[in-house]
Amino acid sequence: MSLRVFILAGEPSGDRLGGALMAGLRQLRPDVSFEGVGGALMAEQGLVSRFDMSELSVMGLAEVLPKYRQLKRRIRETAEAVLDMKPDVMITIDSPDFALRVAALVKEASSIRTVHYVAPSVWAWRPKRAEKMAKVIDHVLALLPFEPPYMQAAGMECDFVGHPVVGEPQATAEEIAAFRQAYQLDDTPTVLALPGSRRSEVTRLAPVFGAALKQFQDSHPEYRIVVPAAGPVADLVRSHLAEWSDTAVVIDPNTLDGEVAKAHKRAAFAAADLALAASGTVSLELAAARTPMVIAYKFQWLTWHIMRRMALIDTVTLVNLVSDTRVVPECLGPECTPEAIAKALIKVKAAPTAQSSAMATTMERLGEGGEDPGLRAARAVLDRLSAQTSAAS
Repeated sequence: MSLRVFILAGEPSGDRLGGALMAGLRQLRPDVSFEGVGGALMAEQGLVSRFDMSELSVMGLAEVLPKYRQLKRRIRETAEAVLDMKPDVMITIDSPDFALRVAALVKEASSIRTVHYVAPSVWAWRPKRAEKMAKVIDHVLALLPFEPPYMQAAGMECDFVGHPVVGEPQATAEEIAAFRQAYQLDDTPTVLALPGSRRSEVTRLAPVFGAALKQFQDSHPEYRIVVPAAGPVADLVRSHLAEWSDTAVVIDPNTLDGEVAKAHKRAAFAAADLALAASGTVSLELAAARTPMVIAYKFQWLTWHIMRRMALIDTVTLVNLVSDTRVVPECLGPECTPEAIAKALIKVKAAPTAQSSAMATTMERLGEGGEDPGLRAARAVLDRLSAQTSAAS
């Protein structure tokens, strides 16, 4: 019998995971067929999305409320589509506010097997989420090696399948040379500035990052600032550039061929001497490129105080967490000031190899050098599905 899969992603990061997982399933089960919701990368693997994935890419109360009725209708419609299809397995990818509500409706009306790709960060805050999730999810695919015990303790099957960052290509010497030539950098030392991929992040962080980098350049004028901007915020980054430096370079993917933009971003990461980045998975991209970093993030006052009360960890940087070190400096909340960030950058510049071991350990623990995470995830889905089928027969 052919394998039928309903697969659902709600954000670009989920589309990347979904595309790789679908490719893995196709490799292991050429007879697989898909229905669901996804983006361009999942479409490349044969998915015809039931609606535009961008409808689900909303964050924050102010953004969600105006679209609440529409989102609720999409949840119901998606669950009905799953029940009509009667797939062998439904796979939801991240976007828990949408995905887990769909899973709840599916489980309420059927015994369809449910898999969720990306474990909730219950090790960081709100540990009860795993117990709630276990009511509607059978199997979790985890990106981080320490996550399975948390999911298993709540009653779900869980497999660590590796983080997609380890499967992403790194810049070649030729790409680095082309990048330096394109932006007239020669052998100039560079510092990356990565103020986030959402407009709200850039709006909050750009002024602070700019002031910090000015202070850094006061003592290290030989450094050029390079900003690999995300497409949706490139215009906003440019509007702040004059405040940062008159020699700063922006890599704007909106003005470049797609493959050239990717190559320039890879090369910028590999060529940089250090980086200042917003908190998030970008720290893993920097670790993959072995670029020493400072992490900074400015929260709204209420958000910061709620997080401090609820947090179960003393660091937000994945390199620190996965390597079980605290070598990457963090300037968070009230510490996210130009003075504190500039001081941290100067310290990292003075000892650029201090983070090397932690970055190498992080990549190794995330699966670097092993099987592609998408294929590993596909194998985990099929192995658990086969075990369930055998147990039922």
